[in-house]
Amino acid sequence: MTCILVIEDEDLIRKSLEDLLSVEGFEVITAENGERGVSLASQRHPDLILCDVMMPILNGFGVLEQLRQDKTLSTVPFLFLTSMMDRRSTRRGMALGADDYLEKPCTRDELLEAIAIRLGKQKAIEKRFEEKMDALRTSITLALPHELQTPLSGIMGLSELMMMQSEELLPSEVHEYAEGIHQSSERLYRLIQNYLFYSRLIVMRSQGVTRFTSTYPCNSKMMITSLSERKAKSCDRLDDLELDLAEFDLAISSEELTKITEELIDNAFKYSQKESKVVVSSQVTDSAWIFNIQDSGRGMTDQQIANIGAFMQFERQFYEQQGMGLGLSLAKLLVEFYDGNIVIQSQENIGTNLCISIPL
Repeated sequence: MTCILVIEDEDLIRKSLEDLLSVEGFEVITAENGERGVSLASQRHPDLILCDVMMPILNGFGVLEQLRQDKTLSTVPFLFLTSMMDRRSTRRGMALGADDYLEKPCTRDELLEAIAIRLGKQKAIEKRFEEKMDALRTSITLALPHELQTPLSGIMGLSELMMMQSEELLPSEVHEYAEGIHQSSERLYRLIQNYLFYSRLIVMRSQGVTRFTSTYPCNSKMMITSLSERKAKSCDRLDDLELDLAEFDLAISSEELTKITEELIDNAFKYSQKESKVVVSSQVTDSAWIFNIQDSGRGMTDQQIANIGAFMQFERQFYEQQGMGLGLSLAKLLVEFYDGNIVIQSQENIGTNLCISIPL
């Protein structure tokens, strides 16, 4: 049964709302002031809240502000009941996260229509979230076994060969086998860490955490330069790398900037041919830090860009791919936690440009 919390200090109005909603089949709980309302909301987790604006002890704005700071209640539909319908109070309520205003006295039909609309929107949001989670679970089920098996097979196969040939292997051959085992181990470790990191971010966002802040800025030029050169060297493509980076201390944690840069630089080299340029640049405007990565690889279609998501790979039947498309999704999600965005411009067989913008 749908539970509605009514917070109203006038006894007659509170009782009338309780009777009306109960007749309509809702479970109704009531509070006579804002402080009691916040306490009940925390205990009962209602599906929707009706709240008066002008109340003793804690007014409606205070109630809404406290509830929106609670991760478990931050998305509960919240409707104000008020006789004070001036523009300033309406804008204040909407800025705090109110879903609607109802002017007192309102009719039964107006009240029920407003409730139905807000509950319907909430159900649509929850359904969309579940669809995304189902798609994620399906993708994990289909992709994860293969991606885990590939590096694991390399580790097991090479180690088995070492054991079988232990008495006849030359030191150089032992080194070659060990190097192969180490590379497969690194790939497996990175896959597991990215999967755990992405899952943790998804859970945090589902709990209402939508923004990160950092009190320790990092030197973006130095960090990106080091990561880009290291990756280019590992691919034997130092001559293909072009850097044009602005000096700037970016308000983002060094660990998260490292993860964003590593994943995107890795893709740029992975999906472009040797002796084609990978251009990494940044600039600072009055309002944002802009970071660009341009490659001359195979590119993506508009449909592929629109479908970017964790564990999605494109055209596996034509291209050998290491990784599940998780890196780009992880980088995109991290950027969004800093109120930024990624714009992808790409043409098949011409290349891809990734542009990250993080507000200052």
